[in-house]
Amino acid sequence: MDWRNASAAEQGRAIAAGKACPVDLTEAYLEAASTHPEGHRIYARFTAERARAEAMAARARARAGLGRGPLDGVALSWKDLFDSAGVATEAGSKLLKGRVPDADAEVLRRATLQGAVCLGKTHMTELAFSGLGVNPSTATPPNVHDARLAPGGSSSGAAVSVAMGLAAAAIGSDTGGSVRIPAAWNDLVGLKTTHGRLPLTGVVPLCARFDTVGPLARTVEDCALLLAMLDGGHPADLRGASLAGARLLVLEGLPLEGTREAPRKGFEAAVDKLAAAGARLERRGLDMVDAAMALSGVLFAPEAYGLWKDVIEANPKAMYPLILERFRTGANVLAADYVAAWAALDRYRVEWRAATEGYDAVLVPTSPILPPDAARLISDPAYFASENLLALRNTRIGNIFGLSVLTLPTGLPTTGISLMAAPGAEERLLRLGVAAEAALG
Repeated sequence: MDWRNASAAEQGRAIAAGKACPVDLTEAYLEAASTHPEGHRIYARFTAERARAEAMAARARARAGLGRGPLDGVALSWKDLFDSAGVATEAGSKLLKGRVPDADAEVLRRATLQGAVCLGKTHMTELAFSGLGVNPSTATPPNVHDARLAPGGSSSGAAVSVAMGLAAAAIGSDTGGSVRIPAAWNDLVGLKTTHGRLPLTGVVPLCARFDTVGPLARTVEDCALLLAMLDGGHPADLRGASLAGARLLVLEGLPLEGTREAPRKGFEAAVDKLAAAGARLERRGLDMVDAAMALSGVLFAPEAYGLWKDVIEANPKAMYPLILERFRTGANVLAADYVAAWAALDRYRVEWRAATEGYDAVLVPTSPILPPDAARLISDPAYFASENLLALRNTRIGNIFGLSVLTLPTGLPTTGISLMAAPGAEERLLRLGVAAEAALG
């Protein structure tokens, strides 16, 4: 059997049962990725020597019945902002060319201790500051459905590596939608974790108060196992999960405004399937959403520019101009306005919790648009700006309110449905998500 397109959980079970060999799997992934016509647009660099050593160790443990966990021996790709000892980590930017850390990011260290195999580092949006996934400075990964379309970002190569069978699963980051957009546009499951749930030590930052780490995978079960691997805890118990009686709020207003025909069609069809599976749905808007989202421009860019100003201004010509422009908008925000915006957001977060505490999840279309044409995004600055704002609009709700969020494929290609739950509620969200996944088929 060709295991490359099986889920990470299925591969883990096969390795433990002696039905699959982690060395063979790793070699198959390395061969497929290195010879794929678009492989150079997906992987920034491979860690082949490390991967082979980790796979051989996993094989020995499996033969001895000493597996370290359900994903021992499973091969993962890592977004190129996770430090990897002795291997360049450049975050998709020429500003960081030749940056070689001397230690693994904490989440990579944890995954390695649990037996994961590190295949390599995947291409991404420059410094993670766009939801579209195009990067003329390094490489723009192809969308799994059409190489001419944007893959979604900023965890672009991460998503495509899984969707094209070049990794069993991937680890990305999400500051405004960077796990969920590429997951949706490549028909994957993506989990945005609660800020602070997973450590950011050794992760190249964008906005430290919003940055999160999360998996991109084929199934909800995979995301549950990957979260436990990165968290050092026990996986969510997904057995017997059901939508019967689940209270779900379809969030009207901003998330549906201007949503294009195909994403809306996919979303509404998915909502109908959840209702048919026993979920109790309500539809209404929440007043604090528009007010909180209006703060985005005062919150994200100033922090990003504050973190990167010295590096950027030392060599601005090294950056993709449209990303440089996004960073520089943060220079125009007064410190007083930034502080006031955070104070306001704290109040809006309290209001959100009070308004949604009776629901198991809040539902929105993951992205209100389909993947745009990548070449046009690069050649047309106005188009890039408008499409980027739309791509990030719905996902950013989860970041603004500090939520845990799961995106699932709707069944209509490149469209996703997001289930947003309370901060720290990942395990309950994953149980709900596996039931939703079954209902969506």
